Amino acid sequence: MQFRISYTEAEQLISSKSGKELPMSYGGPHTVRISYKVPLMSSVGLDITVDRVFGSDIYLSFGGGAGIEFMLRTALSQAQGRPGGDMLEMMGGNQLRLMLGKNPQTAQLFDRITLEDIMFDEQWVIIDFTPKPF
Repeated sequence: MQFRISYTEAEQLISSKSGKELPMSYGGPHTVRISYKVPLMSSVGLDITVDRVFGSDIYLSFGGGAGIEFMLRTALSQAQGRPGGDMLEMMGGNQLRLMLGKNPQTAQLFDRITLEDIMFDEQWVIIDFTPKPF
C-alpha cells in the first residue's frame, strides 16, 4: 500500500509543528531537495536521499558540502536532551539514521505496519508500507 503526501502538505505540516519553512522539491526517485533560509545568508540547499529502510529505522544520506555537515552536526548536538532529539544519529561521513521507533506514537504505528520504502516523484512524497495481520 502507499500513502502519498504532496510537498506542499509536507511543508505545511513541518511549518505548523516546528515554525520553520522548508521548501521541498523532487531530486530523484529516492531524493528530496530541501531549502532552508539561514540568518545572514540567503538559503542553503540540501539533498536528502533515502538509502534504505530497515524496521523502524530510515538510513539517509545528504549532499551539500562540508558546511551542511557542520550545520547538521551542530543542530543535532543542540537537539540532544530535547523531545525527539535522540531519534536522529549522525553516522560516518554524510549519513544519518532516523530511528522512528524511539517515538512512542510512531512505535505504535510500526506494531501495525511494515515500512517498505520512501520514494519521491515530481509532486509527491510516497510512503510504501505493508499492513501487518491482526
